[in-house]
Amino acid sequence: MKINWGTGIVIAFALFMAFILSFVYKVQSNQKYDNELVTNEYYKKEATVQIDIEKKQHANALKNLVVIKKVDEGIIIEFPSDFEYSKIKGKVSLYRPSSQKLDFEINISLSSPYLLIPKSNLTGGLWDISVDWNYNETDYLNKETIYF
Repeated sequence: MKINWGTGIVIAFALFMAFILSFVYKVQSNQKYDNELVTNEYYKKEATVQIDIEKKQHANALKNLVVIKKVDEGIIIEFPSDFEYSKIKGKVSLYRPSSQKLDFEINISLSSPYLLIPKSNLTGGLWDISVDWNYNETDYLNKETIYF
């Protein structure tokens, strides 16, 4: 039985399609290739973009800015020294781009002008830190990316 060029092209296309479909099946079924969304409520978060911009503008307009830095004990978030730290409320969100399972939030309740996130709560790697806080009915938002 001879295979002419038309049959050869059809066989080549069929083999190529089988390869692509097997690759897609492998990637979708294997947990190693995690293809989760960036956030669970992506569209709800998109609706608050303008509010976040206004919060960032408030934060950038401060005389003393919030400082987020890495230290030996973990990560320290220093709030402005001219604010009464007991009136600062809000939350700190730590987002790990490589694994959603490592994300967590901490409520802000200060007994000093800074907040320490202990090293024991953090694994090595890239962290996106978002500090959403309120002082005297004004909302602020600070974001920082730190490699820990």
